[in-house]
Amino acid sequence: MSTPEAPESQVRNVDDRAGRPLKTGVPVGFERLIGERWSCRAYLPDQVPDDVIAEMFAIAQRTASWCNTQPWQVYLTKGEATRRFAESLTGHARTHDQVSDFEMPAEYRGVYKERRRGAGHALYASLGIAREDWEAREEQRLKNFDFFGAPHVAVVTTDRGQGVYGAVDCGGYVANLINAASSLGVATIPQAAIAMHSDHVREYFRIPPDRLVVCAVSFGYADNAHPVNRFRTTRADVGDAVVVFGGRGDRVW
Repeated sequence: MSTPEAPESQVRNVDDRAGRPLKTGVPVGFERLIGERWSCRAYLPDQVPDDVIAEMFAIAQRTASWCNTQPWQVYLTKGEATRRFAESLTGHARTHDQVSDFEMPAEYRGVYKERRRGAGHALYASLGIAREDWEAREEQRLKNFDFFGAPHVAVVTTDRGQGVYGAVDCGGYVANLINAASSLGVATIPQAAIAMHSDHVREYFRIPPDRLVVCAVSFGYADNAHPVNRFRTTRADVGDAVVVFGGRGDRVW
């Protein structure tokens, strides 16, 4: 029996140079899409076409939410608007303490500390930055606020009145957005760092006080020649995250 041809919307892939979508005959399964997505930290200057951006956000808009409130609202930049915002935010981050709309993690302990340390080690190793080179580490940190050279950034906000559940819904929205982007050949990186200067972000975009800055998603086409884009983070085993009980309440795994 012949295999039916996959719909056009499911047969996109990326080329090796810029990550632009190309049609192929291989369906992009959900598991493969999730498994191959990674956080991009170096971008080409090419703008993502408006129709591709529109499709990304149309897919993300289908995200499930508490009572269908859809609390997310996005402030999106392109072209020179991205560069102006990057310059403003980087200048602010160099000289100001962090001010976030949400309480930051008090500390990382145990396995969470190990995972965070592992990701940081892989990042700096890919760039050849030594542990004691604090100047190079600081410059790399500041690249967060330049969006790693991405031509677009989407600042995601939530409704203040919906509290933690509005932020949870926005987390689902961000996950769907970055996976939608990957399916279209667009590289992304979700960034909590942007929300650590919520006061400046709010002032810059004139965000009303009834909204909270959750995070940002920077996106564009990956610079695959840059060494920082060659490292990947790992994931814990399912058994480390899911506790299953049998019919009698006994733990299965």
